[in-house]
Amino acid sequence: MPARIRLQRHGKKNQPFYHIVVADGRAPRDGRFIEKLGTYNPMTNPAEINLNLDKAVEWLGNGAQPSTTARRILSYKGAMLKHHLQIGVTKGALSQEQADVKFDEWLKAKEAKIANKKSEKENEQRNERKARLEAEKKVNETKAAALAAKRQAAAEAAAAANTEATAEAPAAEATEAAEAPAAE
Repeated sequence: MPARIRLQRHGKKNQPFYHIVVADGRAPRDGRFIEKLGTYNPMTNPAEINLNLDKAVEWLGNGAQPSTTARRILSYKGAMLKHHLQIGVTKGALSQEQADVKFDEWLKAKEAKIANKKSEKENEQRNERKARLEAEKKVNETKAAALAAKRQAAAEAAAAANTEATAEAPAAEATEAAEAPAAE
């Protein structure tokens, strides 16, 4: 069986973390491996990928077959493109300098694309936080207005009760005064 470039799962339950390894095709998923090429952490956003690009290209040149997910990771990091350019160099279609220039251009474009995506995500999160803050301010203003109206109504009711109590107090005193001499 040829060598396979694949992921080896590590990490806790529901918190995967992978090693990118070269292993014999007959070896179990998390078993023996020939060489570790890097790591892949899908739990971060964007996913964190550390890869030894030169070793990956070397293993691809030696005939190692990547699994589907490993192929996507290698393609994302540029190992598949570099391997493709190396094949062109060995066939004489282009020189090593031309291949290096093409790869560097692709790498710069890829880094710019990733940086734009990160900045867009940060802007989106910032705008979302602003929108939530504005909504919370509106809710707080409506609650404050309702509370002020309730306090105003309570103050008016208390004032009305006080005026009624003061109006009834002299009448009650007069009746008490009238009844007091009669009782003696």
